[in-house]
Amino acid sequence: MYPTAPPDDEKYAADHNHQNVANPVPAPGLNNPSVLRTYTPPPYAYNTQPSGHVRGSWSTGLCHCFDDPANCMITAFCPCITFGQIAEIVSQGSTSCASQGVCYGILLATTANACLYSCFYRSRLRGQYDLEEAPCVDCLVHFCCATCALCQEYRELRNRGFDMGIGWEANMDRRRRGVTAAPSVVPGMTR
Repeated sequence: MYPTAPPDDEKYAADHNHQNVANPVPAPGLNNPSVLRTYTPPPYAYNTQPSGHVRGSWSTGLCHCFDDPANCMITAFCPCITFGQIAEIVSQGSTSCASQGVCYGILLATTANACLYSCFYRSRLRGQYDLEEAPCVDCLVHFCCATCALCQEYRELRNRGFDMGIGWEANMDRRRRGVTAAPSVVPGMTR
């Protein structure tokens, strides 16, 4: 059922920070000690991140609406606008703000599944920027507080240099020309 690992595989696994090389694990499901064989699980089962890799954290917290109160008000009253802007940037222009906003609005008005649709884009955003899944799983964040989740995603993209009001193509055009967004000023700082 489970092959015995040859010595070359043990060396390969040790090179990739493998943890079970020194203490091979008995093959599961075999209770007869005479048939018991040991195996070394493949290195990818335990070491999915490069050594020393730390997942990035969000630039703002989930409930930091005071960072951008205007966007939070727009999101509270018409979340389809914010979602459309996020979806266009996250999908790298393959979908438009308007089409995604309309889809989200229809789902929001007719079903309770708009949070499932928006959590998909949160997962894509996290994957693109290697962000941690915090404070809990994406779908639960969108189910419990979709407004705060959308605002956090909006702020994350804005803090990464995107002008959310102009869409993907205009942002890429600015980057090609070397135009960058003005630095944000943290309120309350003095000289």
